[in-house]
Amino acid sequence: MGSSIRRTDLLTLSNLRDDGRKPEEIRRMRIQLGPISSTGESVGGSSLVEMGLTVVLATVKGPMACIRRSDELPDRALVDVSIKATPFAPSGDRRVTNANTDRRLIEISHMLKRALEATILLQLYPKSRIEVSVVILADDGGRLCAATNAAALALVDAGIPMKDLLCSCSAGYSGGSTDTTLVDLNRREESSNGGQPSVFLPCAMLPQRGTIVLSQCEARLPDFDTLDRVLDAAMDGCRAVFDIMQAAIREHASKLLAIRNGHGDVTTAFATG
Repeated sequence: MGSSIRRTDLLTLSNLRDDGRKPEEIRRMRIQLGPISSTGESVGGSSLVEMGLTVVLATVKGPMACIRRSDELPDRALVDVSIKATPFAPSGDRRVTNANTDRRLIEISHMLKRALEATILLQLYPKSRIEVSVVILADDGGRLCAATNAAALALVDAGIPMKDLLCSCSAGYSGGSTDTTLVDLNRREESSNGGQPSVFLPCAMLPQRGTIVLSQCEARLPDFDTLDRVLDAAMDGCRAVFDIMQAAIREHASKLLAIRNGHGDVTTAFATG
């Protein structure tokens, strides 16, 4: 009678993660530019991003006039960022979260705002406001990274100039006997590891400039070498995400150009990439 091997043991022996990925491999990414019609005064641009089982929808309005004159900045535009999560987004948790009081949503909205302010050419739109709204439809980890990528693509769809295409990815450190650096962590990998807090570092960067605009790590690292390893892995993940985002933008632009020349169908311009 042959002995059976559990799936987790087989993945461990093959040096693979629980979802079958290699340590340096990102999750499957699907991008849809312009899923929401930008006609009229509704939205200027939108995007739908899937990173694994995490799904995020982002919309952009503006540049437009500020609601109050006291909010106007004389030399640059004001960026307003709001992040909401649907009640069915996290698996196993059906609590209704208030975007104005939920501490975690407020924190990631502030981080996303700082990243966008470092990316958008705000000096081109003085005394105006750019509104970015993000809705988390499904959360399987890495929601800040998915929200950052979706917001950047929505800005591209809205035609707002940026210094570079902002992209984001996370990395982590398993520690213990394996001592492995992981890229693009899911929800299970973000949670506690053997009773110890998991090392989770989301990173956002401008890849063509090589500039990091967002990096956060709340766990305690053993030394600076470990920090360098995790940060380098996150930057490698950002570059992989950048390649996928760039390909999706080129494909979307080619479809729109074909429609403009009368060689395509309007419905095909908004297909999932």
